[in-house]
Amino acid sequence: MTLLLAGDIGGTKTILRLVEASESLELRTIYQESYRSSDFPDLVPIVQQFLVKADTATPQKACFAIAGPVLKNTAKLTNLVWFLETERLEQELGIPQISLINDFAAVGYGVLGLQKQDLLTLQAGKFQAEAPIGIIGAGTGLGQGFLIKQGPFYQVFPSEGGHADFAPRHELEFQLLKYLLDKHGIQRVSVERVVSGQGIVAIYQFLRDRKIAPESPDIAQIVRTWEQEAGQQERSVDPGAVIGTAALQKRDRLCEQTMQLFVEAYGAEAGNLAIKLLPYAGLYIAGGIAPKILPLIQNSNFLLTFTQKGRMRSLLEEIPVYIILNQQVGLIGAALCAVRL
Repeated sequence: MTLLLAGDIGGTKTILRLVEASESLELRTIYQESYRSSDFPDLVPIVQQFLVKADTATPQKACFAIAGPVLKNTAKLTNLVWFLETERLEQELGIPQISLINDFAAVGYGVLGLQKQDLLTLQAGKFQAEAPIGIIGAGTGLGQGFLIKQGPFYQVFPSEGGHADFAPRHELEFQLLKYLLDKHGIQRVSVERVVSGQGIVAIYQFLRDRKIAPESPDIAQIVRTWEQEAGQQERSVDPGAVIGTAALQKRDRLCEQTMQLFVEAYGAEAGNLAIKLLPYAGLYIAGGIAPKILPLIQNSNFLLTFTQKGRMRSLLEEIPVYIILNQQVGLIGAALCAVRL
C-alpha cells in the first residue's frame, strides 16, 4: 500500500485527505480535515497540523489541486498571498514527491475515479471508449478541460475556455451582452461572466433593471448587500444560491426567469465545448452549481440548447452527458494524480 496526501486548496477553504492506494489503484480514505485557508500564512503549517492530528507516517507522495494557475511547478493562489513551489514543499514537509495541479485538472483526473452513484446521466448518447472526455463546470468561475486517452492512461488538459467570448443566441441575450458591456465599461464579455455564480447575479441584475418582473423585497435586500460589498475578498451573502433556491421553489418569477436564462446559456456553452471536442467518452458537468439546481437542468432547455447546433445536432445527440454529484471529485483526482508520480 502507498500512503498519499491529496489536497484541494482554495482561497476560502483547504481540504486535505490522507489516502492508501493499492497496487490495483483502489483508494481508501484514512483521514480527512478541512481548514479555513486565510487562517494560515502558507500551506506548510496546515499540512503539518493535519499530519500530527492524523497520527500517521509521512506520506510518500502528495498532490495539491490549486485554485489558480500552475506554471513550472509553482502556483500563486488567486485569492490568497500564498506562493507555492514543489521543491520547497518537499523539503519543508519531508514528502519525497509533490505535484501541484490546477483545480480543474484535478477534476479531470477525478472523473476517472467516480462511481456510478456519483453521476447522473442527462443524456445516454453512444459511448466510445477511445474518444476524448470533456469537462465543464460552473461555480465561482467557469472551468473547462478535456482528457485524451494515451495507451492505458488518460492525459488531462485544463484550459481557459471559460474566458472565451460569450456568444448570444437571441435578442434577450444580445441585450444582456450590451448591458454587461455598458455596466462594466469593457470591450468584450467572457462566457464566465454569464455562466457562473457571478453570472446568475448578473442575469438577475439585468432582468431586474429591465423590469422584466417585479423584485421580491427579501431577495432585493440580499442582492443590494452583495452589490455594496463589491471589492471585498469575502462577502456576507450569496445571492446566486438564494436566486437558485427561489427558482427551484417557484416562489419568485424574476428568479425563475434568471435561472431559465442561465441554464440555457450553460447548455449552449456545454454544446460549444462538445462540438469542438466530440467527447463521445462523455461530457461531464462539474462545478458546485449543477447538483444544487438539478431539477432546473433536467426539466428545462439545457439539453435543447446543448444540441441546438444546426447541422451538427445529430452528432451532439450521441454524446453522453453526465452531471457529477460528488463534490469531492477534485480530491479524488488529486489522489489519482499522486498515484502516478
